[in-house]
Amino acid sequence: MATPARALEFAETVPVVQFTIAGMETVTSEGLGRPYTIVFDGHCKVCNRLVKLLRVWDRRDELEIVPAQAPGVMARFPWIPAKAYAEALQMVGPGGETWSGARAVEQILMVVPKGRAIAWLFSIPYVRVLADRFYRWFARNRYRLGCGDHCQSRPIETLFTE
Repeated sequence: MATPARALEFAETVPVVQFTIAGMETVTSEGLGRPYTIVFDGHCKVCNRLVKLLRVWDRRDELEIVPAQAPGVMARFPWIPAKAYAEALQMVGPGGETWSGARAVEQILMVVPKGRAIAWLFSIPYVRVLADRFYRWFARNRYRLGCGDHCQSRPIETLFTE
């Protein structure tokens, strides 16, 4: 019989999904031979500007960066709900471990060399809570923060359906 602590450990486990394609070996979530995949809102101009900066910071080519609207993204990561792509940045690591929103930003900063100079801020008490609140505000308002008039009229729910 499993102890309560052991049962809790299993309840918090993130499932890893592997795909099998006829005639090929098992396909995992890793893309382009890189250990991390970043999925962002490709329609957001602010997000696209930040992705350009991230590509410069990723000197070791550890990140595959793809827009959520790219064909096959949702099928590639079936454990991420479709609405999650509209709500926040997603980062998928080795073995399918997934971070979202401010947690994804923190993890990205830990991976890219220039980001480590900033990542220590998350160790300050309450910074994670504040970062999460700011991220959620930013995500809700990103189309008003530099995209354009056409983006403001587009409801987020129409981007992804479950």
